Amino acid sequence: MKFQITGKEPHSKGILYKIRYGAVEREVLFLFHSSERIKKWGITESMVIETLVKPEEVMTGHRGRFIAHRRYEDHLVRAVYEYDRFLPVLVTIYFPYANRYFKGGSLYEDKIF
Repeated sequence: MKFQITGKEPHSKGILYKIRYGAVEREVLFLFHSSERIKKWGITESMVIETLVKPEEVMTGHRGRFIAHRRYEDHLVRAVYEYDRFLPVLVTIYFPYANRYFKGGSLYEDKIF
């Protein structure tokens, strides 16, 4: 099953993406910082959205945040997000080597979709 970006709207803190995956449509706020990091690491917004929609694992981070992982060859998209009430907010992105952070998959401490 594929995801679809059904809309993008400017937001005072970044860009509000509307994403459909199957029958579910959700909004996810990409902070300006996370958009800058996507450019810095040279990855695509599709890779990041795929990581949020279909993570291989999701771990608990600091201060109530979550970290979604998805491998791309030797690297790993590490998408750090939190919730503002019920709205998922993408805080930052990393693209390190997978062997540094990947725990083996199938660990889901949270799921956006």
